Amino acid sequence: MIRHARVLPVLVLAPLLLTACGSEKAGDPSSSASASAPGSAAGPAAAPGTGELASRAQAMGVAPELVYVTEAPGFTLAQQSVGVLGDDGFSATWVDGETNALLRLAVDRGTITADTCPEQPVGDLSGEHTTCERDGSAWYRTGAGRHEYALPEEGHVVRVSAETDAVPRDVLRAAALAAHRPDAAETDALLPSVEPAPATPVERGDLPPFGDGAPDNHVDVGG
Repeated sequence: MIRHARVLPVLVLAPLLLTACGSEKAGDPSSSASASAPGSAAGPAAAPGTGELASRAQAMGVAPELVYVTEAPGFTLAQQSVGVLGDDGFSATWVDGETNALLRLAVDRGTITADTCPEQPVGDLSGEHTTCERDGSAWYRTGAGRHEYALPEEGHVVRVSAETDAVPRDVLRAAALAAHRPDAAETDALLPSVEPAPATPVERGDLPPFGDGAPDNHVDVGG
């Protein structure tokens, strides 16, 4: 016996198909979540200002990974102080607008330990006695009328120093702990641009405003 297949009406069949296949809409959170799942093409965004930082630092002869910035209440960056330290290290100075006290940030390759700390002079003044005191993950160092906080990082040391009688220890410590890698805005304010400044045309005062513009070499009577 041949059975005849029963055909469902279209109005009944349509909802069933939607239920079985899903009614996913564009912009559904579930679809965006699957797009960012592990193994997808999208990866972590690059750190802000990384490319600009590298190009500006390398133009100065500074290793990009050695560029740091800091901050302290009342201190502003002395732009002319920004430069290379040693082979490819970095150095910059901040100035207190009221007292003219200076905070110097210096970053260079190397390390610092309990054994080597006393051997490394504070403020690059050789031959001076240096005392070292452990302060958390940093070293508090004094010598030759200056004091310094030195923070060992991977392959380099970040130092913030000042004259002992000009900047209190707590201010120095806060500035050292505030030292960090600059973001895009900080890079723009810290490092000079690699683009040359536009040339300013020189106006000559001896060129007349008429004729072919040749210099006016007229000699007065008797001259």
